[in-house]
Amino acid sequence: MSITPEGQRPDAEPSLAARNNGGVVPGAEPAPAGRREALLVLGFGGPEGHEQVMPFLENVTRGRGIPRERLESVAEHYHHFDGVSPINEQNKALVAALRGAGVDLPVYWGNRNWAPYVEDVWREMADDGIEHAYVLATSAYASFSGCRQYHEDVARARVALESDPDGPTGPTAEKLPHYFDAEGFVKANADALAAALAELPADLRDGARLVATAHSIPNAMADVAGPQGHTYERELETAARLTVDRVAPGRSFDLVWQSRSGPPSVPWLEPDVNDHLQALSAAGEKAVVVFPVGFISDHLEVIWDLDNEAKETAEELGLAFARAATAGTHPAFVRSLVELLAERRAGGEPRLGTNCPASCCFVQRPAGRPDAARPSAG
Repeated sequence: MSITPEGQRPDAEPSLAARNNGGVVPGAEPAPAGRREALLVLGFGGPEGHEQVMPFLENVTRGRGIPRERLESVAEHYHHFDGVSPINEQNKALVAALRGAGVDLPVYWGNRNWAPYVEDVWREMADDGIEHAYVLATSAYASFSGCRQYHEDVARARVALESDPDGPTGPTAEKLPHYFDAEGFVKANADALAAALAELPADLRDGARLVATAHSIPNAMADVAGPQGHTYERELETAARLTVDRVAPGRSFDLVWQSRSGPPSVPWLEPDVNDHLQALSAAGEKAVVVFPVGFISDHLEVIWDLDNEAKETAEELGLAFARAATAGTHPAFVRSLVELLAERRAGGEPRLGTNCPASCCFVQRPAGRPDAARPSAG
């Protein structure tokens, strides 16, 4: 189902942000009094049993031509955890934390790749009489996968409902802005980094190498992230710098990448965390603390790629290794999300993530690929 009106390029005005907001660019005015509003936590989704793993992976990679053998290899990561991705329970916990932190709106949860699908939740909100939804993406950063695709998810859900002649009128929507530099997100990551440092032997802490990680993306995707490009890397550098400075002001750190999933012929952001650990060992480093600032929860890619693969690499190299937790439901992080919602409802100039230009993070699809068939790196 196409989310692009006939005759319009996907990167042409009106932007996805404007279209999802009823054709109006998100503005600086406060929310209208009496409008029935809700908060939608929009995530990636994950399987909840062995039998769901392959259908889930086929959803994620639809349209990419990924060989069956590759999917089966990735599926083993999920089967290692009884076919259950931790991401669903983590998102449920985040929803509960937001409700408990004073969000005075109905809070819904939907996913891109697995139940509850965003299309179904959109209809549920419409049936409940919601007129406007604020969308909290479970990604703090710019990029196609980290921001634009969430705008597309909303657009797809709205188009699906509008195409049903018997369906209710769906809500308009606006995505909340990027929150990589939000006070509570930084504090949550800093507290986790300090705790991870404390796990190392005392004589190694001051000299341990600090290594921030984030999901790698294709170079071509990084080139167009944000209005001027490369916003993904810049936001991550900022978040990592703010985090480290809370713990050890001015201390150096490295930003590296994990969870690459593309073919070797396509350039992705490098270095990979495992390659970087080998380089650190060769340079004489004795200890490393990895802090996955690019993620907001300890989902499967964090657990598998860091707690299994990176940890094993460090052990083989003789590097002392500690891994910091993600923000999760840290109270300060949750408070920052509540404040982010309050900020948009109160008005003020919308920031990037809410008011994204039409071409922002746009990645050209191969001819014939439907709008809904794009995978996420999230």
